[in-house]
Amino acid sequence: MGFFASVNGIIVPAEQAQVSVLDNGFAFGDSVYEVLRTYEGRPFEPGRHFRRLRASAARLGFDIPGADPELLDGVEALLQCAANAESYIRIIVSRGVGDCSYNFDTVEGPTVVMIVKPLPAYPERHYAEGIRVAAVSIRRNHPRALDPAIKSSNLLNNILAVREARARGAEEPVLLSHEGFLAEGASTNVFLARGGELRTPPLAAGILPGITREVVLELAAGLGVPVDQAPLHLEDLLSADEAFMTSTTREVVPVRQVDDTVIGAGRPGPVTRRLMDAFRTYAPAHCGASALTVAATPYGRTSG
Repeated sequence: MGFFASVNGIIVPAEQAQVSVLDNGFAFGDSVYEVLRTYEGRPFEPGRHFRRLRASAARLGFDIPGADPELLDGVEALLQCAANAESYIRIIVSRGVGDCSYNFDTVEGPTVVMIVKPLPAYPERHYAEGIRVAAVSIRRNHPRALDPAIKSSNLLNNILAVREARARGAEEPVLLSHEGFLAEGASTNVFLARGGELRTPPLAAGILPGITREVVLELAAGLGVPVDQAPLHLEDLLSADEAFMTSTTREVVPVRQVDDTVIGAGRPGPVTRRLMDAFRTYAPAHCGASALTVAATPYGRTSG
């Protein structure tokens, strides 16, 4: 199993990769990123991930170099070197190398870093029984301060939330928005079901437009599961029949408990199980070059 990285196309073992201390990504957190995973060795939904990467960079005022096929070629070259059964992939793009100032016109870049390592295996009991999450005191960033829709490498908000959740014995935090509405996890989107209807916070709640979230909403529509994207309160989650969280690496993971409150029957419910099964059928068929063209919901709009 291999842990490899590339910096502007130069592939080396990850521990040998070097980025300048003057890089804006290091000095200021001035970078964006994406996390992908593989199925049968091929990257899942690269087109959707690259679309979001470019949108995040555009919000910060710089471009992602190369067309999508070139980005995918770089990822696949790294995967070939790593030769893992399945891989975790992280792409980080910074504005580039500057002089430790806000003189952006002196920055030379961007800097493109890609990292591949073996995909972590999540315990099967998480999917069979569900996980415990914690409603933490940390609030999601205000969208007018640092918009969570920008997938930036400034992750202090997430780190503080995860540290609080782990200290309370939970697998993942649940954050509220600055207005007190249900937002998302540190690296997950939140769903709940009640009376057979799927409910999730809208993008306007100040959340990241998750790729797995997007796919799950499309799958729900295809299965005839009614979907409501509307503001939710923590009490809506606590009183739900079932709940789950979504992310690229975790897929669809049921939530059995929020702090001391058991959700529904305390085990994965029928809506969750249907979407778990549908996603696991969908994912292997939407990987690699054939998934570069995205005929899906335009970036930033809601669906379902």
